Amino acid sequence: MTNFSWKIDYQSKNNNARTGTLITPHGKIRTPAFIFCATKGALKSSTTNLAKDNNTQIILSNTYHLMLQPGSELIANHGGLHKFLNWNGPMLTDSGGFQVFSLGHGSVADEIKGRTNTKRSKTLLSISEEGCLFKSYLNGSLKLLSPEKSIEIQRNLGADLILVFDECTPFHVDKNYTEISMRRSHRWAIRSLNRFNSFITYKPSYGSAGEQKIYGIIQGGIYEDLREESIDFNLNKIDTFGIAIGGSLGSSKEEMYKVVNFTAPKLGNKHPIHLLGIGDPRDIWKLVKSGIDTFDCVSPTRLARHGSALIKGSLGKKNIKNNEFANDLSPIDINCSCYTCKKYSIAYLHHLFKAGELLGLQLITAHNMYFMNHLMQLIRNSIENDSLDKAEKEWFN
Repeated sequence: MTNFSWKIDYQSKNNNARTGTLITPHGKIRTPAFIFCATKGALKSSTTNLAKDNNTQIILSNTYHLMLQPGSELIANHGGLHKFLNWNGPMLTDSGGFQVFSLGHGSVADEIKGRTNTKRSKTLLSISEEGCLFKSYLNGSLKLLSPEKSIEIQRNLGADLILVFDECTPFHVDKNYTEISMRRSHRWAIRSLNRFNSFITYKPSYGSAGEQKIYGIIQGGIYEDLREESIDFNLNKIDTFGIAIGGSLGSSKEEMYKVVNFTAPKLGNKHPIHLLGIGDPRDIWKLVKSGIDTFDCVSPTRLARHGSALIKGSLGKKNIKNNEFANDLSPIDINCSCYTCKKYSIAYLHHLFKAGELLGLQLITAHNMYFMNHLMQLIRNSIENDSLDKAEKEWFN
């Protein structure tokens, strides 16, 4: 008997938004949900207990980084990531394929914001049928990450939900390369599944922390015919528990919305649908209407470390380091029920950042976590009340 299940609880009458319940061996996830990133095995500026206190349902770690340090075998010896991180809740690991993109080209957010960083030290050396050859950013040693290796590492890491190995293409490559890359990613997906189904260190379908399920990934860039081909492949040629939407989502938010709006509604109700690397509240409000069930992004915790507290409204955030807050005795948000807003003023938070006190990072991280989880709860309630559009307008007014 499987420890996993997925069901749609409510389908909106106005669009493709839906609420659902995703059950894993380590707990239940109510969707739509946001996944916080513990990329290297740690939630930056937060403990896992603090994340739980702020209503976090699920967190993510990264295969590529953890294969380099401390190594997946050590984590397996702890009984998997859950015990290693002290997190008694659902976990997801990405396959390392995103690093093919980010280490070689930049991030998805960089693309959508139109940023390029020519000073970035490129550590991706080559991509071949065999896999991806990297130079370790830790010591310069050469590492090959293949579909089989990715699955072996993810088995050792033991997350509940894992991903097939893929290449995430940048938007500036042409259609010919996007097509070649997509079909290679499809072949890698088959190899990933073959390894997933044949791994013998643990029981079949099990990793170091128990049973696991695997997600396929939709590729195809901004090209609808390629996305159609990848949709068909994931729905009809392979058998996975969930499906993620990956690859280039374009060079602007408008292109991203178009790609997701085209792709997600075609995936149906059988699979939970994850959107890789997107977490701006403006985007989440838009893209839940396409049928996205889970999102992940580093932005809420990254913003906190730079002094930005997430808020409702068109501005979206307050930069606590600004001098205008030096004497502000109010909380970040008078209506917020997080610990930070109930106990501390913006003036105090401003002081912590000016003084270089690490407590400031922790307190704003806690607020941003609470904020994102409150946002997702509000979205779930609004979907089930068929008032999503109204709630979105109220959020930004």
